[in-house]
Amino acid sequence: MICCGYMWKSGGEDLQGFYPVRSECVADVPRTRFKSRAGKTLSARRWHAAFTEDGHLDMERVLRRIQRGGIHPSIKGEVWEFLLGGYDPDSTFEERNILRNHRREQYYAWKEECRQMVPLIGSGKFVTMAVVAEDGQPLEESSVENQGWLVKTAITDKRLLQWMLVLSQIGLDVVRTDRYLSFYENESNQARLWDILSIYTWLNPDIGYVQGMNDICSPMIILLEDEADAFWCFERAMRRLRENFRTTATSMGVQTQLGMLSQVIKTVDPRLHQHLEDLDGGEYLFAIRMLMVLFRREFSFLDALYLWEGLECILI
Repeated sequence: MICCGYMWKSGGEDLQGFYPVRSECVADVPRTRFKSRAGKTLSARRWHAAFTEDGHLDMERVLRRIQRGGIHPSIKGEVWEFLLGGYDPDSTFEERNILRNHRREQYYAWKEECRQMVPLIGSGKFVTMAVVAEDGQPLEESSVENQGWLVKTAITDKRLLQWMLVLSQIGLDVVRTDRYLSFYENESNQARLWDILSIYTWLNPDIGYVQGMNDICSPMIILLEDEADAFWCFERAMRRLRENFRTTATSMGVQTQLGMLSQVIKTVDPRLHQHLEDLDGGEYLFAIRMLMVLFRREFSFLDALYLWEGLECILI
């Protein structure tokens, strides 16, 4: 992005306080370079001024501001709902309130459906160990350690069994997700992430759950207070990214993108491309994680969000 070099110069408002890092992790976390700049970054004042009296949003005006300087953390959540296509900029405040309430009702209905099958959903707790055997049979009671719940009767429904088997993997990934952030010191916040990923997996058995989805979902949990709103933002993001996570016996979801990256580097920097070829890295497999989760693990939390915002401006 053209604006990145300028936005990462010294000066400007230090925004790290919005996403505090655990003291013991400071030395291991990439330094945040993005800083808010007056007259460049989309501020709360500029954001609210972009709406008409009844709620129509001047999206072009907003996008120009984001491209110049990103979004201030105080409004990231509500702006992202528009960037991800959750709301039509031409809608009114009233129309969006109706849609928001409908979506919340729908999400919590799905959550209740899942809770009936797995009572831990919505309890503020989550699992990191298997709750059922791979053949659908109940596990020994001794396996209940650190969970508090196990399947009591045999599971014969294939979709239900497939879902229950992956719940512990989701839990293991939740524990690893952005663990350097103070936000996830609270187990209830980890449980919210587990709930959303579990419910999304139940609703999308064709794609299921794949490691990395947790990295895409985490910012939604942090930026949006209502869990339902976070779910719908994640669902919108996954509409664009889900093919990244689709893997078959013969292909990876990001294989096409790896090929495109190879062609770009070969054109822009032939010497670098040849060097990678000489190192047997010409297939660019080292970039799988970068492309799959959009550099979430390569940059600091705030810098990754800034990158995402720039990409969204291009895609809209």
